[in-house]
Amino acid sequence: MRKSKIAKANKLKTKFLRAIKDWRKPKFATKVFNCCNVCWRIRGYLWNFWICRICFREKANAWELSWVRKSSW
Repeated sequence: MRKSKIAKANKLKTKFLRAIKDWRKPKFATKVFNCCNVCWRIRGYLWNFWICRICFREKANAWELSWVRKSSW
């Protein structure tokens, strides 16, 4: 992933935490916390697993998520 997107996500997170500290309503709160923990993707986020759909599929196919099974198997 590009370094600029990671830097942007970190900047949004610091702005969000600063807004909470000052008792203000933060702007774009979902973009800060709903990011994939592996690749920092914002779209296609699965909140149960804290990762995006692409990383979820890769981990499930590599048997890293042992409790997840394909329905066709």
